[in-house]
Amino acid sequence: MITGAVGSIASVAAGKISPCQQDDDSDSQAGKPTGSSIADLPEEIWHHIHSLVPIRDAARAACTSHAFLHSWRCRPNLILNRHTLIPKKHGFEVNFSDIIDHILRKHSGIGVKILDIQFSAGFGTYFFDRWLKNIVKATTEELTVIPPWTLDYSFPCSVLSSTRAGNSIRYLKLGFCAFNPTTELGPLRNLAILSLHHVNVTEDELECFLSRCHALEQLNVKDCVRIICLKLPRALQKLSSLTASECRWLRVIESKAANLSSLHLDGNIKLSLAGNMQMKRLSIVQNLYFARFEHPSIVPNLETLHIISSSVFGSTPPMLPTKFLHLKHLVIDIPSGDSLPLSYDYLHLVSFLDASPSLETLILNVALKFMKQKSVFEDSYGLRQMPEDRHFCLKNVKMTGFNSAKSLVELTCYILENAVSLECLTLDTIDCVRCSENPRECHASNSVLIREAHRALKAITCYIKDKVPATVKFIVISQCHAVAVGEDDDGRHT
Repeated sequence: MITGAVGSIASVAAGKISPCQQDDDSDSQAGKPTGSSIADLPEEIWHHIHSLVPIRDAARAACTSHAFLHSWRCRPNLILNRHTLIPKKHGFEVNFSDIIDHILRKHSGIGVKILDIQFSAGFGTYFFDRWLKNIVKATTEELTVIPPWTLDYSFPCSVLSSTRAGNSIRYLKLGFCAFNPTTELGPLRNLAILSLHHVNVTEDELECFLSRCHALEQLNVKDCVRIICLKLPRALQKLSSLTASECRWLRVIESKAANLSSLHLDGNIKLSLAGNMQMKRLSIVQNLYFARFEHPSIVPNLETLHIISSSVFGSTPPMLPTKFLHLKHLVIDIPSGDSLPLSYDYLHLVSFLDASPSLETLILNVALKFMKQKSVFEDSYGLRQMPEDRHFCLKNVKMTGFNSAKSLVELTCYILENAVSLECLTLDTIDCVRCSENPRECHASNSVLIREAHRALKAITCYIKDKVPATVKFIVISQCHAVAVGEDDDGRHT
């Protein structure tokens, strides 16, 4: 039984003010003038207002008034999870299945557009099957089903039939369950977004299902361990975005989806992209140089590339003739700690500049928990000089987690000497949350970070500042305070 104060909406219910309860004995028929009130609102607006009330309060109100019960039966969004149903003070002392049963018993199932059921414990497969079969109708547009991870649950594909939600559903998210679509399942004509998290589905079953989703625009696959080769059929002509993460056995993606334009991949995954691939954006968690050598010929029209490096090589990478001819924006995240070799040379990143003749923006994020590379102050030899190679399009460079590593200083000097169109250089010595952004989560007070930030500032003063051309806006950010950019007597930025 759901108990507790209903609040202001309950007081309205107690007064029985509702357009659903108006009758022929109203004050206006008695000759009394009436002003505008909530009772004068059209029933559609009344239902909409009721749908905006938190679901617990809406369910309680439905128990107190026939008017609210009428609105409840048409409520379009049913978000049934721990956060929406259970106050924090109750903790784990409640029976979720009884609460949901009590709520859904009052609902007709008609008009539901959003159904979100997800919990961590307390159910059997019987409950989920019954709820889905009773509530998922031809009006359902969004469906999220995440049963407890301990429950061996198989999602009933019959609820996606054309007689139920096959022609209406636009968003489908499944988690911690088996998903076994068959050839008997009809097309999902309006499904635009599909998300699968820890779902037991084979690659053949998924390919069969995707071939029925002609309107699909976004596919998210996470931690689906049975998929080795992810096949995107030619029927996915509207698919523009794919995210595949934490799928530990995924080795190959074969795509015939000609309009795929954004990829977020996790791991060293081979890409086979058929047809005239117009991909513009790629976000990938991958070995840094695997990405450098693997993708230029596969995604020739790439304009934005974000590489979250899973590992890097310590030796000099071989130079290859393939180039990112259209790449304009490059973001590289470099790991810290044990995953970054002691011998790692930041100057190797020049190979990305050489491979990207149209590059305009470079953002380098160095995760600086501690620095293992040799500091510029620990090396008695001078800075190395790379062969001159002009970069005519590079305008904006930003480095976060900038430190005193010698090779990082050398990379910065190389950019200043060769990026002839450079407009702005930003060096940020901190790679974490600052107190100015969130005082409770500021990590800049870490003694290691502060010590290295001071060494980074010294390196900037000794090796970089004097190389900055007068035409370049030079911004240095240290600890929790941005150093204002000004000009000295010579007009140089400092």
